[in-house]
Amino acid sequence: MVALKPTPSKYMPLDGANSVSQAMRQIDPDVVAAYPITPQTAVVQNFSQYVADGIVHTEFVPVESEHAAMSACVGASAAGARVMTATSANGLALMWEMLYIASGMRLPIVLTVVNRALSSPLNIHCDHSDSMGARDSGWIQLYAETGQEAYDNTLQAMRIAEHPDLLTPVMSCQDGFITGHGVERVGLLPDDVVKEFVGCYSPKASLLDVDNPTTMGAWDFTDYYFEHKRQQSEAINNAMPIIEAVSDEYAKLSGRPQPILDMYGMDDAEYVIVVLSSTAGTSRAVARELRAKGQKVGVLKPRVFRPFPSAQIAEALKGRKAVAVLDRAISFGAPQGMGPLFTEITSALYNEGVSGLKIVNYIYGLGGRDTLPAHIESAYADLEQVSDAGDGGRKVRYLGLREA
Repeated sequence: MVALKPTPSKYMPLDGANSVSQAMRQIDPDVVAAYPITPQTAVVQNFSQYVADGIVHTEFVPVESEHAAMSACVGASAAGARVMTATSANGLALMWEMLYIASGMRLPIVLTVVNRALSSPLNIHCDHSDSMGARDSGWIQLYAETGQEAYDNTLQAMRIAEHPDLLTPVMSCQDGFITGHGVERVGLLPDDVVKEFVGCYSPKASLLDVDNPTTMGAWDFTDYYFEHKRQQSEAINNAMPIIEAVSDEYAKLSGRPQPILDMYGMDDAEYVIVVLSSTAGTSRAVARELRAKGQKVGVLKPRVFRPFPSAQIAEALKGRKAVAVLDRAISFGAPQGMGPLFTEITSALYNEGVSGLKIVNYIYGLGGRDTLPAHIESAYADLEQVSDAGDGGRKVRYLGLREA
């Protein structure tokens, strides 16, 4: 067991990509198979240097595409290896087939996603269309606000994925360029402490275990496919207690809280913004200024998106005058072009029996469009009008969009 007293961290100026590379160095996985793509490239480029310098013992597999990268990860994990990789945007899209195979085979792969807009038109900057497109692929999804959270989430992701009662792959996401290339003060735990925290991986089944032969990825006809998918669904839906236990242990170890929902001003907030990743920092800064002026505003930031923390979010939002959900992706074809976070939250509110809440959706920051404090302030101002409107007004709105 790891120590319960917080372990002092060594603080370094790191960008989010290098923060993940450092976490990977400390984990020292058996296999990393990867292909470069902006803005993820720095993650595996930095890590490949650790391999070249003999700092880690990892077998680094440079491949010809992201589909090949995840294919190699699937094969290595099925053979019993501890496996990690990273990608962004179109690279994640090219992995699509293998994402479902990895989760269906219950392979505990950890994938860093440095979020970037999907083409077309071509754009290399941040939004969440890549990972949100993969939200139903059977992977757990964690979202980081800062480089520090990207580091912390990566270490936790390894423990979560490999938990013997779960065995489900994990995506650890951070915002491209904003977090991925933004340098900040990041606290790294000592290498030996990380080694003890992640432990040694002992696979339940391995293709190389000839004494206990296992069939993986076999033909699954109508007789059993349905049941296997039900088992997979139940596994990820029952993952939250495991995620919480790992997060609590890591919080005690690092001295850094690891809530499933990060809340600011929520004790008395009448107007709340819900947002993922780096924009939570901007929202919190605006909320702090408005609260200093006597306005009862708050910010709710989910760190875990899959499995979706429905009950916790419904409990946090009930009784508010109005709520704005900020989405950095559009769910094309959804009513009014709603975003995925908004549709998940409204579904959660319905399922948890929370009614009468005035809630609207703001699409923001697509293709890396700047989201300024003034935009967040305008959303809070809108919420006062929303609370006074009989039906809450238009459900889908936009921040920072040029409209003729």
